[in-house]
Amino acid sequence: MGNGAKAQQKRERNADKNAAKGSKSQSKVNEAAKSIVCSDCRQSFLITTRAPALTEHAQNRHNKTMEQCFPGVTK
Repeated sequence: MGNGAKAQQKRERNADKNAAKGSKSQSKVNEAAKSIVCSDCRQSFLITTRAPALTEHAQNRHNKTMEQCFPGVTK
């Protein structure tokens, strides 16, 4: 048995192990963390988004203040 066969066997074993774990994608976690929503356009933002980014969105998209677009969000 050559090294090529050993490598293939190892790939198959690792494929079985990795398939059981599932994906390592952050997309589900990121979607769950989006809890700040603009009241005008309903765009969602991550909960860790800071006030300057929210203010920029409110001014550039809607010509409003952060408080008007994101009621209940503190600075």
